[in-house]
Amino acid sequence: MSGSAEGKVVLVTGAASGMGRAGARIFAREGATHVYVADINDGSATVEEIRASGHAATYLPVDVTDEAAVSAMVGRIVNERGRLDCAWNNAGINDVSRPFHELELSQWDRMIAVNMTSVFLCMKHELRQMLAQGGGAIVNTSSGAGLVAAPGLPHYGAAKHGVLGLTKVGAQEYADNKIRVNAVCPGMVDTPMMKEWFRTNPDLAQAVLASKPQHRLAQPEQVAEAAVWLCSEAADWVSGLSMVIDGGGLNR
Repeated sequence: MSGSAEGKVVLVTGAASGMGRAGARIFAREGATHVYVADINDGSATVEEIRASGHAATYLPVDVTDEAAVSAMVGRIVNERGRLDCAWNNAGINDVSRPFHELELSQWDRMIAVNMTSVFLCMKHELRQMLAQGGGAIVNTSSGAGLVAAPGLPHYGAAKHGVLGLTKVGAQEYADNKIRVNAVCPGMVDTPMMKEWFRTNPDLAQAVLASKPQHRLAQPEQVAEAAVWLCSEAADWVSGLSMVIDGGGLNR
């Protein structure tokens, strides 16, 4: 995909680690003019790695559940670069598995806020800018749990199903404005968040791995490469897609 992000101003949320960090590096490698690394956690290591490779990046500390913070994030990018060409709304959390009837409202609220409301807020402000500049590309991170049931994680499944709904609405509503909106639906990926989930759910983790066709986790770069492609001109006729990246797990 040599040069697939050439000249683009790019935002990646949840880019301090995992898939977001991999995506920020790949956008830079593919020629992005500037990559904005957004995360509530410290993203300076991602920025330093990108800069060490000879590319431009900036860390933006942001709570993506706070609309004022999201608006300020997009505003800063536009003030500094004049536009926002590509955005990967990737920030998210997981939780320990528990029966549906034992889920607390506070746990539900936090999951929905971080994994779905944040996507709505980011899309809202990204779309406003992309409308003003005449186009752009957005990718949202959903999950295999956005397509099928995830027993023990009803709040996670609901949020990730919701992300796909937001993606489809955005794709249709802004198609005439040269704005494309797609989603990636990863399976199990070798990220710090997944490792923590495995630690807190050891028995379930072993069962899940055993059930996978390749009996292993994906690498963050394998999902990130797809997100970067969806933002590229090569995907110019792709919008509203829910791209499953799980080694064939949902086909079983």
